[in-house]
Amino acid sequence: MDVLAAIDLRAGQAVRLLRGRYEDETQYGDPFELAQSFLDQGASWLHLVDLDAARDGGRANRAIVTRIAEMSSVPVEAGGGVRSVADVEQLVNAGVRRVIVGTTALMDPAELAAMTAAFPGVVAVGLDYRLTTSGMREVAVRGWVEGAGLDVIDAIRQVEDAGASAIITTAIDRDGTLEGPDIEGLSAAMKVATVPVIASGGVGCLQDLVDLRGVGVPGVVVGKALVEGAFSVAEAVAQCR
Repeated sequence: MDVLAAIDLRAGQAVRLLRGRYEDETQYGDPFELAQSFLDQGASWLHLVDLDAARDGGRANRAIVTRIAEMSSVPVEAGGGVRSVADVEQLVNAGVRRVIVGTTALMDPAELAAMTAAFPGVVAVGLDYRLTTSGMREVAVRGWVEGAGLDVIDAIRQVEDAGASAIITTAIDRDGTLEGPDIEGLSAAMKVATVPVIASGGVGCLQDLVDLRGVGVPGVVVGKALVEGAFSVAEAVAQCR
């Protein structure tokens, strides 16, 4: 199981949000220094998300993403504001190994299909969801601001049909809480997905990584636990291997 060390970007800074709320932001300084720290500790991947672009479109932090991808000695996946084949091309040319498409994947399936056709094996889809009062795991779009009215399981089937090479599922209600991953939701996703499912959201201790290995996911995105010192990248990598 790979450890994908996460760096979320907002206004040029490395940040973490609590449960996807932009008003509950903690800043962690220079994203380049953080990326180098993760690399020095042996991260398997870097996971970069432009939060500004995810919510509003555009390329607010694209230059930072590009620079980190160029400097990285390990594979990089990046998302946030990826709306077109041209966006995918720019990131691939910068050295990004896996490009994550969010809002566009659900709002414009034809564009997603065009992306996957142009860059086979490169385009992944980020399915970020909240648990509703009715028990539905509803996928959120536009930087987690809006609900798509679609259950994550149905969304997995939809994006796989369009050629997604991997799926990154984020349990928004757990993201930044260190309260543990949504094992139940991940188990359900693993039963229907035919492409790799990367887990994200809630990892707070090394035991969480053990639990995720038990589910069988090939990778886990870890963010706040690393920057808050719950455990180191090196410890996470050792546990996952």
